[in-house]
Amino acid sequence: MTTGRPPGPRSRTLSSRRWLERQARDPYVKDAKAKGLRSRAAFKLAQLDDRFRLLRKGARVVDLGAAPGGWSQVAAYRVGPAGRVVAVDLQPMDPIPGVVVLTLNGTTDSALDAVRAALGGPADVVLSDMAAPATGDRATDHLRIVALAEAALDIARRLLAPGGAFVCKVLQGGATRDLLADVKRDFADVRHAKPPASRADSREVYLIAQGVRGGAAPTG
Repeated sequence: MTTGRPPGPRSRTLSSRRWLERQARDPYVKDAKAKGLRSRAAFKLAQLDDRFRLLRKGARVVDLGAAPGGWSQVAAYRVGPAGRVVAVDLQPMDPIPGVVVLTLNGTTDSALDAVRAALGGPADVVLSDMAAPATGDRATDHLRIVALAEAALDIARRLLAPGGAFVCKVLQGGATRDLLADVKRDFADVRHAKPPASRADSREVYLIAQGVRGGAAPTG
C-alpha cells in the first residue's frame, strides 16, 4: 500500500543495491565497458541496424537525446569517416570521435538550423532514444513518451532527405493510434521492434519507419 510519504534512506539503499546487483549481472553492461561504449543502449541500436540496415556508409545521422552517447558511438562507427553524425541533447556530453555534439533544445527553429549546418545537408536517419523520467504511473509515463516521440517525428519530418529513416522509442503496445497514423502517412514502411538488448522486464519498444515520403529539400 502506498502511504504517500517519500521512501526513507533504507528504501533508497535497497533500491540502489538491487539496481547495482542487476547491473553486475547484465552481460551487456559488462560488454559495453569492455568495448569502451558509453552505455548498454549502444547494443540496442546495433541490433536494430543489423535487422533493418539503417546506417549505411556515408550517411548523415541525427541522434536526438543522445547523452551519454552510446547510440552516437555506434552510428559514427557504422557510417564511417565519410558519414556525419550530429548528437543533440540538452545535457552536455563529452566529445566523441566522428560526432558533432550540440548542446541545445532540438525543437526550436534556430536549433534545427544549427543541426542542418552541422550535417551539411538533409539527414538520412533521425534517431531518438529519448525517455522522460518515470513517474510510476503507467498512463502518465505513456503520455510523456508519446509526446517525446511526436516531437522527434516533427524534427524528422523537417530534417530527413527523401527516402530517409526514423527510429524512436515508444512503450509496450507501440505507438498510439494517432501517432502511428501520422508515421504511416509519412513513411513507406513502419514496424515495431524490441531488440534483444532491451531488458525483458522493460516496456520499451522501438518504432522503425523507413522510406520517408517527400522529405527535406537539399541545402547549400
